[in-house]
Amino acid sequence: MATIEECRRALDKFSDNLAGSEGDVRAAATLDRSLSCRITDLDVTFVGRLEDGRIRVVDTLQGPPPDKAQIRLAMTGDDLVAMVDGELHFAKAWASGRVKLEAALLDLLRLRKLL
Repeated sequence: MATIEECRRALDKFSDNLAGSEGDVRAAATLDRSLSCRITDLDVTFVGRLEDGRIRVVDTLQGPPPDKAQIRLAMTGDDLVAMVDGELHFAKAWASGRVKLEAALLDLLRLRKLL
């Protein structure tokens, strides 16, 4: 089982990958939205923002977030690490229910280029 620190490093790596992206992926990453990433098996939520092509984690909370972010992800820590390491494809994980993504319809359309 991935630790909180490993999950945080995975989010940082994902942020670095976004910052270095180009084309359609870069354009999708330029959204300015509140973000939460709930790690279900650790009962932890990382909250922050997707802005300027990066994910900025502001806080790490026990349990679910108190406020509803504009972009909400939920998954196990192992799935987060596997996705960022390229061992698990987002679309397959989402289709099988291993990863949950909630956002406004227009945001989902833009985010599909990232994921």
